[in-house]
Amino acid sequence: MQREPITGIRSRSFALPGENIDTDQIIPARFLTTTERGALAEACFHDWRFDEAGNPTTHPLNTVETATHAVLVAGDNFGCGSSREHAPWALRDFGVRAVITTRAGDIFKANAANNGLVVAEIDAEAHAALLERAGEEVIVSLADMSVTSGNVRADFTLEPFARTCLMEGHDALGFLLAREDAITRFEQARAA
Repeated sequence: MQREPITGIRSRSFALPGENIDTDQIIPARFLTTTERGALAEACFHDWRFDEAGNPTTHPLNTVETATHAVLVAGDNFGCGSSREHAPWALRDFGVRAVITTRAGDIFKANAANNGLVVAEIDAEAHAALLERAGEEVIVSLADMSVTSGNVRADFTLEPFARTCLMEGHDALGFLLAREDAITRFEQARAA
C-alpha cells in the first residue's frame, strides 16, 4: 500500500502517561469488525472517552486537537497485549502520527510501522522531560533517528526495513511492488 512518506513529524504533543496501555484499551474488541481504514477515530480509546450511553466523558483525550497535536507521549509498555492491527489504525484515524514511549509492545511496533505510525522508544530521562512539556512542539526525525523538543533530545532506533518503508511510504508489499521492474530484470538475467 502506498501512503505519504515520513521523514519527519513536527507537531505539538499530548500525553497519556499511564503504563501498560494495551491494545484492548486503544481499541476495544467490539470495534474489530471492520477492515476499513479511516473509520476508527471514534473507537480509539472509546471506553475512556465515552460513557455506556455513548456520551463524551471528561477524559482529556476529548479535548485533544489532533490537527495540531499529533505526537502522543505515552507511558511505558504502550501497545502491549493482543496483536490487533486495528490499534495503529485507530490511532492514525484519531490523528496520531507518532508515539513516543520508553517501551512499546513488539507486535504493536511492527503493526504501527506497517501502517504508517512512527513509534520512537527513548530513554527514561528524556521521556520524563517530554511528559512535562506536553503541549509543546516535538520533532520526530526518521532522517537522523531523533526526538527533539526545545533543549530535550533523544535518539531512538527502528528496525531498518521498517524505517525504509516508513520513509518511502510503503508497507512490506508496497516495498516489493515498487521494485517490480528490478525484480523482473533480475529474474530475466538469472534465467539467461
